[in-house]
Amino acid sequence: MTEVIVSWFSGLPVEMATFILAMIPVTELRASIPVAVTLFDMSPFSAFFWSVLGNCFVGVVGVYVFEPLISWLVGRWAFLGRLWEQYVGRIRRNNEDRFAVWGAVALVTFVAIPLPLTGIFTGAVAASIFKVPPLRAIPLLCLGSAIAGILVTLLTVFSVMGFGRVH
Repeated sequence: MTEVIVSWFSGLPVEMATFILAMIPVTELRASIPVAVTLFDMSPFSAFFWSVLGNCFVGVVGVYVFEPLISWLVGRWAFLGRLWEQYVGRIRRNNEDRFAVWGAVALVTFVAIPLPLTGIFTGAVAASIFKVPPLRAIPLLCLGSAIAGILVTLLTVFSVMGFGRVH
């Protein structure tokens, strides 16, 4: 799998490849930082910088594009509207009290946890569901991304050091 990812970006400068890899919702910076350090031979600082930058870029795009995209899809296909409303209604019912109490901290923490399905793209969806205004959501999402980036960079550096290779 790693070889496939690297081959996709083989013609690009490693900074751009890292930026783009951090934008992909499935990989985000949880993959871009380790790939940049171990396969692209970037310094941990550069890997962190380009990964967080790419990740924040997709977060900003997500905040502004997600809601209009859902509205367009729901407007075209009524059954999607019903499914979406059930899904969003369940999320709001189960989490609205916690979100009302924790708000910004909840959004930052959700994005900062470096686990699958908790990245900036999902955070942008959550911000949309809980009606967080874009100008409030974007700094919170980027802060969560930076925290996740620090954690992933530290994990990457310590695991690489454990295997005898560090910049």
